Amino acid sequence: MDVGAVPDILNLTQRSHPMQTVAQVLQHKGNEVWTIDPDASVLDAIGEMARKDSGALVVVEGPRVLGMISERQYARGVALMGRSSRDTRVRDIMRADGPSVTPGTDVITCMQLITEHRTRHLPVMSDKELVGLVSIGDLVAAIIVDQQHTIEQLQSFIAIATG
Repeated sequence: MDVGAVPDILNLTQRSHPMQTVAQVLQHKGNEVWTIDPDASVLDAIGEMARKDSGALVVVEGPRVLGMISERQYARGVALMGRSSRDTRVRDIMRADGPSVTPGTDVITCMQLITEHRTRHLPVMSDKELVGLVSIGDLVAAIIVDQQHTIEQLQSFIAIATG
């Protein structure tokens, strides 16, 4: 097989199966988002995360997204500091400067943001409205699906080319 043909094969697989977007990830997993008020206690936030089996909550005040609280913020902002979960407010330990994405953002860009900002969850915003939340696990699953599709296409091409 001519090595020069390899880039054409890769372009073919990318054209026939474009990278998934956040909208597609949400369509698969659902767009239910667990939120909490900034004045809630951290104990309430941790309890809500446990009930919802979620590692993070979006902190909202009315329709406005203020930030995120996660198990990581709890560990660093309460447990390691010797603070009381009951007396500490969510607003005191939440991450207010984290990134967000839109439904049109591709999965690779999301992974770059997660890596760059050292976070595990990304709020999904559309016209300043919270429409979903994607986790690193959701994104990895989407990448695996994309890679499996590419592998299947390449195997098919090889079978035809050598067959």
